[in-house]
Amino acid sequence: MIAITFIFGAILTLAGVVGYVASGSESFTALIPSVVGVLLLLCGLVAKKEKLRRHAIHAALAVALLGALGSLMNVLQIGELLAGTAERPSAVIVSTVMFGVLVVYLVFGIRFFITARRARAEQPGIS
Repeated sequence: MIAITFIFGAILTLAGVVGYVASGSESFTALIPSVVGVLLLLCGLVAKKEKLRRHAIHAALAVALLGALGSLMNVLQIGELLAGTAERPSAVIVSTVMFGVLVVYLVFGIRFFITARRARAEQPGIS
């Protein structure tokens, strides 16, 4: 899960930088995916310490959930983007990318913890 956290953190960091450059470097809010990506990367670094791994990945998933919920407002404007009436089309695009990436990351993370819990439950003497 650490490698997946690094991959998704890097994707979001890159998406934020691309969004910022695509907006003509006028909107600092285009860097929000980069901020979320850097937070995921930091969680991934902390997760390299085995004692902190579970907590760090839980923190990464919390960041991902908050990021997905935070981007939802712009994602709901996708219809306006397709109709050509979106007020800030680049914000809608970057938010939609961020939302999609974070939802996929959340699915990976939840599956990871379910699998780990089942594996622990199958080991004799461990509850």
